[in-house]
Amino acid sequence: MTNLSLLFLSAAFTSLASSFVPRSQRPTHPIDLKMSDKYSFAIDRGGTFTDIHCKLPSGEEIVSKLLSVDPSNYDDAPTEGIRRILDQYEGNYPRGTPVKTDRIGSIRMGTTVATNALLEREGERTGLVTTKGFGDLLKIGDQTRPNIFDLTCGGLGVLYEDVVEVDERVMLAEFYEGQTTGDGETITSKWPKAGQGEHHTGITGEEVIELLSPDPTAVRASLQTLADKGIKSLAVVFLHSYVYPEHELMVGRIAEEMGCFTEIALSHMVMAMVKMVPRGHTACASAYLTPKIKEYLSGFIKGFDEGLLTNVRLDFMKSDGGLTPVGDFGGHQAILSGPAGGVVGYAKTSYRKSTADSGEQPLPVIGFDMGGTSTDVSRYDGSLEHVFETTTAGVSIQAPQLDIHTVAAGGGSRLFLQNGLFVVGPESSKAHPGPVCYRKNGYLAVTDANVVLGRVIPEYFPNIFGPNEDEPLDLEGARAAFQALADANPETKGKSIEELAYGFVQVANEAMCRPIRNLTQMRGFDITKHALACFGGAGPQHACAMARALGITKVYIHRFGGILSAYGLSMADAVVEEQEPAKEVYAVSKAGGFDKECDPSKSTRESRLDHLADLAVSALIKQGYSKDTIVIEKYLNMRYDGTDNAIMIKEDSSIKDSPLPFAKTFIDQYHREFGFELEGRDILIDDFRVRAFVPGFTPNPPPAVESLGAPTPMGKTRAFFENGWEEVPTYKFEELKPGHTILGPAIIVQPISTMVLEIGCTAVVTGDGDLDITVAKKARDDDEANEIEAEIKEDPVQLSIFAHRFMGIAEQMGRTLARTAISVNIKERLDFSCALFTNDGGLVANAPHIPVHLGAMQSAVRFQVEYWTAEGREGINEGDVFVSNHPQLAGGSHLPDITVITPVFYEGKILYFVASRGHHSDIGGISPGSMPPHSENLEQEGARIVAFKLVRDGKFQEEGITDILVNQEFGGTRNLQDNLSDLRAQVAANNSGIRLLQQLVQENGLKTVEAYMHFIQHNAEMAVRNMLKQFAATHGTRAHAIDHMDDGTPIELTIDIDPSTGSACFDFGGTGPQILGNLNAPPAVTYSAVIYSLRSLVGQDIPLNQGCLAPIEFKIPHYSLLNPSVDAGVVGGNVLTSQRVVDVVLKAFKACAASQGCMNNLTFGDKKFGYYETIAGGSGAGPTWEGRSGVHTHCTNTRITDPEILERRYPVLLRQFGLRKGSGGDGKHKGGDGVIREIEPLRSLTMSILSERRTLQPYGLEGGEPGQTGKNLLMKKDGIALNIGAKRSFAINVGESLVIETPGGGGYGKK
Repeated sequence: MTNLSLLFLSAAFTSLASSFVPRSQRPTHPIDLKMSDKYSFAIDRGGTFTDIHCKLPSGEEIVSKLLSVDPSNYDDAPTEGIRRILDQYEGNYPRGTPVKTDRIGSIRMGTTVATNALLEREGERTGLVTTKGFGDLLKIGDQTRPNIFDLTCGGLGVLYEDVVEVDERVMLAEFYEGQTTGDGETITSKWPKAGQGEHHTGITGEEVIELLSPDPTAVRASLQTLADKGIKSLAVVFLHSYVYPEHELMVGRIAEEMGCFTEIALSHMVMAMVKMVPRGHTACASAYLTPKIKEYLSGFIKGFDEGLLTNVRLDFMKSDGGLTPVGDFGGHQAILSGPAGGVVGYAKTSYRKSTADSGEQPLPVIGFDMGGTSTDVSRYDGSLEHVFETTTAGVSIQAPQLDIHTVAAGGGSRLFLQNGLFVVGPESSKAHPGPVCYRKNGYLAVTDANVVLGRVIPEYFPNIFGPNEDEPLDLEGARAAFQALADANPETKGKSIEELAYGFVQVANEAMCRPIRNLTQMRGFDITKHALACFGGAGPQHACAMARALGITKVYIHRFGGILSAYGLSMADAVVEEQEPAKEVYAVSKAGGFDKECDPSKSTRESRLDHLADLAVSALIKQGYSKDTIVIEKYLNMRYDGTDNAIMIKEDSSIKDSPLPFAKTFIDQYHREFGFELEGRDILIDDFRVRAFVPGFTPNPPPAVESLGAPTPMGKTRAFFENGWEEVPTYKFEELKPGHTILGPAIIVQPISTMVLEIGCTAVVTGDGDLDITVAKKARDDDEANEIEAEIKEDPVQLSIFAHRFMGIAEQMGRTLARTAISVNIKERLDFSCALFTNDGGLVANAPHIPVHLGAMQSAVRFQVEYWTAEGREGINEGDVFVSNHPQLAGGSHLPDITVITPVFYEGKILYFVASRGHHSDIGGISPGSMPPHSENLEQEGARIVAFKLVRDGKFQEEGITDILVNQEFGGTRNLQDNLSDLRAQVAANNSGIRLLQQLVQENGLKTVEAYMHFIQHNAEMAVRNMLKQFAATHGTRAHAIDHMDDGTPIELTIDIDPSTGSACFDFGGTGPQILGNLNAPPAVTYSAVIYSLRSLVGQDIPLNQGCLAPIEFKIPHYSLLNPSVDAGVVGGNVLTSQRVVDVVLKAFKACAASQGCMNNLTFGDKKFGYYETIAGGSGAGPTWEGRSGVHTHCTNTRITDPEILERRYPVLLRQFGLRKGSGGDGKHKGGDGVIREIEPLRSLTMSILSERRTLQPYGLEGGEPGQTGKNLLMKKDGIALNIGAKRSFAINVGESLVIETPGGGGYGKK
């Protein structure tokens, strides 16, 4: 193991540093010049390796790399790395004794300790303390499931193990107008009466009413129950504590007095931002992870003498890219501690001029950090980009973090052939057993492919592999593993071992290109006008090929690229952030813009920002920094009134004295991010933020150097490239000199990495020793455009790559729609879908957004094609965009779901179609929200659009679509401006898809793209056929199931499978007649339910397209519940009947028990506003899994509004939102529980509930018990509970509340 502990590279890198880095450019600490005669360490402790960058007292730089865990040789890798360097240069630093610190100036560290503890759920035992009625809130979260096709609804659990609910409650006073319930009336309720309590002014200036203060005695008793169970950490999160923290502070004081808790995280102190769910998760992360950080730090400190904490500056990297002292380092700040160093590293070394005397502007840079199990990508354009809410390992973290996107593809990603597709990851071979070439009976992985291709050369790696860790990389073992894969998969026939390996590398590259495209193109940036900065051990093997695929012509590989996270730490800023919530109007709208004479927040804004700045500066001074080195940045978190998308806006010092100085920056950034401005809306402030920092060192651009031509290679090797085997030169990186030029193909070997220079690439060694690579643009044979489809052979590698590209385009359309839409339904709840189609309307790729949309849009596109090309009609012309929503006539699902369809033309011919479908919050009809529970025909449900050209000759037809939406028999839309804005957003989403498709055609040729659209459909078809054959072989060729709606209407399905072809007939004969109501479902809804079910049953990641339904023949009786007449009401069929169809299909396939079978659609409002939500329930258990509780299932996956946002925006109190314990069916595997949600109005409102499974229980399977039915209860003022039934619209008054108890899932198997 000592050979691996590791590659002690001091000599090589000392030479490298002294050769390439002029002393004037070498890093110095701007914070403490006294450190110049001491050693400065920057350490990235990763999961597998620990990287160390050290600046010696001489100014020279050395690097070292060693195993993060090597118990036979040392207890702690960073300590051991420091000891070795000191022992080599100073002597007398023996192993086993505390390291002397008199020669150490500073230690900066990034660590994955918190990340690993989070991923592996190995943090401290934690208890949650929260408001009564919300003990399960963090388990429910936003109620979505991470993978819509995973029938287990799997997800990582919460971080706490037990919870206590405290009788405490505050409410915001904004919507409370002193209403009375009537003289002498008595309200009987378990909840404190709304509005009754002491009034306080909160942190934001808002008035808060304290309805119930915690009882200290009861709190102490509750906390003692946690302590008695051995729980040592507490997370405390109360409703609205971000604005009124007194109750959290009280509990914190009591817990501290008790002395039995080692960590107490109060949510308002961890992150004082609105949104209870992410703030609560963040508090839990802090309580759960900080003890692990402290435990590690305690062990680290013990490795040194007593001077470590008094004489050495010891800082840790936070997720936001800033350093903080060891005593202030908390678990929730450490999630991206390691990757953050890499971002700082490439930002400071790659975003610069090519030479010091160059006149050009730096290119924006994409950071590409490829590790063993995953790849991180990010973007830098002169400033670090932060996000304030992310999800890591299933936990929402609400804190400033660098905007880093991670994809599960790395050197250790496993390789599979599935259903004719090359698949890379997400499973990893991990460090143990690792790839096959590690000689530990591991798994075939990306590293094996690079070894087989000669891109990783065993002779240049140390002999550290095998059971005794003394053997080289195993080339023959990797080749044998590829041969075995080829032998087991006939679709690889005719491919050599090398071609197979090269195919997997190409697919891995595309998987890593996908998040880079998302990071740039979806935000309006031209990807080709970026440089790619590559670092991480595996990245240089892939960077040139990826750059070419992305159209990027410049790649930077730093001389310390293999340890760039550590090097970045040496240059990082010391940072202190202060933030407070706000509720201020920044700018008042008026005709033509904003009133520049009115600045309502000026005095408050300036005083609060100055106060936060004073706090941050004082903290840095306390750390020992000089005030004159501190830089202050001021931010406002701003949004338009009526929207939920806030943007953190930095003060522009050049215009700070002008009227409304933040407004211009906000408007410009909003327009770039979302593509439009919102006229007639005030700009609001949600948060004040200050970032104070002491700048770290930034290297100067390298000096210009004279060309030295090509260096002498150290040898030659055979490596596989696009044209096959090539004899290529190999070079040692440390032997290269500034000015050397290397032409690809070539391989450059560094002690800790291998760099592959692709054909057509040219690498120049810069004046400071880095590689500046120019990538030739991807060339395409001119004859390729003339190929006919019959000549294009299906290739499984290209099939896999096109699968990524098609789905990536659909996903980017979705992101564009989410960014540009106005309504909460589309922008926040993400109730939309986007897709690509062939020129005949066949579905090619449907991004996995909302399942009930999956198959339905294909019908909508085909109808428009047939309609507009019919004889006597005007046809389809360039510049046209179509819109429709009619369920029975135009392939719609229900009227609120409006589909926008755009043809893609090329040389006057229609090539493809792109489409987007979004749920509009109101389109008219008899009730607000256009989801009437009691409609009997389609006219009552809103505006009906069969076929209309929304855009004609490139012009948006506002007048025409307005006429359709407004002039309706039962009332037009109540929110026309949102409708129009969302329709424009859908057009914009389609346009983004067109641009990306056109780019794909330019890269690959028209006929090739068309061919692979059909190949990808065929691939999905074969996957479904194979699944049906396997089912028939096990269970027989006929399957049957029946279930009933609550009114007794049956849905019956008989499936007959042809075992030879894998085709099947889905016969819904026996299904009941259409009803006088709105549960009727048009055929498109049934198609969607079936395609969702089949995709879920396949159980593997296959393309989602028309091919999934190609083996299926449908028989749906006319005028039945699933094929109603054109005028039948259908609004409930889309959201309720669709769920029952899925239950029936899964029952026929014996897949799992029934889920809640409902979406629990709730709308409420009055003449001033309308609100819509769907509510989670229990999922069904299966053969190997328990049903999940409080989650959306099957045909929906929309988010629910955070409780604090709900109460801040609407005149209601959310009294409780938790799990309905015991509502899941019993069995060997228990069904998931439903939820209880109670809402009380603060003024008289109209509420409507549209639900199912209130009479008939969700079935259990294989002896499992059914789940409980749901209930909808109107709680009257006198305490009487009225069961209002499954479908009701009613007036609700102050003092009353609506309690919705959703169904549980069925159990599986006898207990």
